[in-house]
Amino acid sequence: MVVKPSEVTPLNALILAEVVEAVALPAGVFNVVTGYGSAVGEALAAHPDVDMISLTGSTRAGHRVSELAAPTVKRLALELGGKSPMIVLDDADMDKAVEGTLNWCYLNSGQTCSALTRMLVPRSRVAEAEEAAVRASAQFVVGSPSDDGVTIGPLVSEVQKGRVLALIQKGVDEGARLVLDGRDGAPLNETGYFVRPTVFSDVKPGMTSEQEEIFGPVLSIVAYDSEEEAIDIANGTVYGLAAAVWSSDSGRARGVASQIRAGQIEINGGQFNPLAPFGGYKQSGRGRENGRFGFEEFLEVKSLQL
Repeated sequence: MVVKPSEVTPLNALILAEVVEAVALPAGVFNVVTGYGSAVGEALAAHPDVDMISLTGSTRAGHRVSELAAPTVKRLALELGGKSPMIVLDDADMDKAVEGTLNWCYLNSGQTCSALTRMLVPRSRVAEAEEAAVRASAQFVVGSPSDDGVTIGPLVSEVQKGRVLALIQKGVDEGARLVLDGRDGAPLNETGYFVRPTVFSDVKPGMTSEQEEIFGPVLSIVAYDSEEEAIDIANGTVYGLAAAVWSSDSGRARGVASQIRAGQIEINGGQFNPLAPFGGYKQSGRGRENGRFGFEEFLEVKSLQL
């Protein structure tokens, strides 16, 4: 196994290497190579001695790795981007639905592939959803992750902060309305690449803020007029990694969930199960992680004819 971590966040892989060494795994079983994806990552993906690649990264990176792996017909497991919807049905408890959405939307400062970043709400309840989102967002504390009580830390880099701010501005330019503007940045006495919780409303299907993965603490509220339209909007992106449905009727919620093209769907705040398969439809990837399904991605079937 050769691990190539992101050049922006290499330390977790290096700490894992120290753990592997401490438990005396045989030398050469686990290896770490650091460097930029355009050099080290591409060399690994194209190398004929590499039999299989498991990538967690952007959809763009998945496209490139697929190209590099094609000449040697490598096995691929790709966990890529997402623009995951939360469908709030007309009978839902709005406060609970919004709280559940924001807990996923703002996780890791919004830098989570499966973040619930599109909240689809019945048109008659949009104002209620806006008020609930502003109220719930106020409970998230921005600051240094080493401080007690902080729930949103900085973004990973200056480049990422610039990208998030540019996409927020593009949302404004396209006609979305900022209910909560988080562009004022860092809390007092803190340095880092901070973006505060941000909430858009009046977001229409097809807008950049409804289609493109922002990878920051940004929620888009999208109105719908029928259950069928909500499902169409939920399925109306190139992604299909995760989704959620909230309803007072769990059977109805499951019926809607069955029509969403996504690999993992949460019903009424259902708890994340690390043994359940995780992965995406469409351009959110191929293959699955976690549990038996994730293990089997790394296995090759052999048949002995006796």
